[in-house]
Amino acid sequence: MIVLEQLNRIFKVGDEQVHGLRQVDLTIGKGEYVAIMGPSGSGKSTLLNMIGLLDRPDSGNYFFENEDMTRLSDHQQAEFRRHKIGFIFQFFHLVPRMSCAENVELPLMLAGVERKERKERVARVVKAFGLEQRANHRPDQLSGGQRQRVAIARATIMNPHILLADEPTGNLDRNSGMEVIEILEQLNRDGITLIMVTHDPELGERAARRIHMVDGRIVSDTALK
Repeated sequence: MIVLEQLNRIFKVGDEQVHGLRQVDLTIGKGEYVAIMGPSGSGKSTLLNMIGLLDRPDSGNYFFENEDMTRLSDHQQAEFRRHKIGFIFQFFHLVPRMSCAENVELPLMLAGVERKERKERVARVVKAFGLEQRANHRPDQLSGGQRQRVAIARATIMNPHILLADEPTGNLDRNSGMEVIEILEQLNRDGITLIMVTHDPELGERAARRIHMVDGRIVSDTALK
């Protein structure tokens, strides 16, 4: 499903060059549950952003479902990302002035889905995530766990093929965090490929595969289940 070949990414910080990724080779199959781990600055989020088409490599190849992502224009990448990739972040990134339901609906609006279908799909998803009683609430009226559930609902409303989660429990208490992880794991059992960046060893152990990064390189790749 995902094939990275000799991927390199270099950032300029002042007069210095910082290697975000160094000759990364990686293959991830459909339906896998992968945890990416490592110390701060190891390249975890850079790798996730590369897979999510939020950044381009300086060299190397990236194939998604046998299509070469490095050959796509920015517009083509945006279209591909909109329909195939869902994102979940530590700080939710919800639109403050929009209600729970409106935040979930936003990707459908951007994709040009007709209003009637949008409302029907949002209603189903809001119910599935246990947010019916909060559908008309703004993000500042929700708990952290509820906000992350809204973010997951928004990320999956387009039925993506992969879900990228960057420290999805990092801003939550333990109970809310475990609720969120259980939702993500159920989505994975339903067939979505789940790739998660985490510092938490306990969460890393829950994945079926753990990748450890140091200084922009993959130093270990372990199948756990």
